[in-house]
Amino acid sequence: MRSISFFIANLFVASVCFAQVQSAPLVSIPSQDGFFERISQLCGQAFAGTVVVDNQPSDAFSQPLKMHVRKCDEQQLQIPFHVGDDASRTWIVTKTGSGLSLKHDHRKSDGSHDALTMYGGHTLDAGFEHIQSFPADEYSKQLFSKLGYPQSLGNTWQMYIYDDVFTYRLVRQGREFRVDFDLTKPIALPPTPWGYAD
Repeated sequence: MRSISFFIANLFVASVCFAQVQSAPLVSIPSQDGFFERISQLCGQAFAGTVVVDNQPSDAFSQPLKMHVRKCDEQQLQIPFHVGDDASRTWIVTKTGSGLSLKHDHRKSDGSHDALTMYGGHTLDAGFEHIQSFPADEYSKQLFSKLGYPQSLGNTWQMYIYDDVFTYRLVRQGREFRVDFDLTKPIALPPTPWGYAD
């Protein structure tokens, strides 16, 4: 009987602690808040991009490139990245309480997830109000290994935001890819990304 009471008491304490964690304010630091807020100020707008560095060129990225800061709240930003008519990519920037996370949500045209999806990274330092870096996280490394992309284990994604330009950059040994988006000229909004609702 005593063991049952002890178990119930521990269960109660655990549930209270969990509730406190769930309701605790999200912790963040000024440089990351500033970065997050700068992107948030673009919410509801779309911008055209240009590949400025690609040391392994792909015909796919010769098509029109658009980013759309589509949905924003206090914890998360959803930014579809359209490549021509391909609406499969959405960048998701999230405040985690220990920094910022960047995920790549990849969908098929029917809305289902691609096998290679939700990869990305997490900040390891404070970064800067204009610049944040996201080295590949453990989930991504396991996914890349499983799907046969060992070269991607060293990926670091970077985002820069200034008054006139937003930059998305991927770097690893022997690889660099960078797209700059012109923030001075908003464009017509692209279609809803695959797998998302209006």
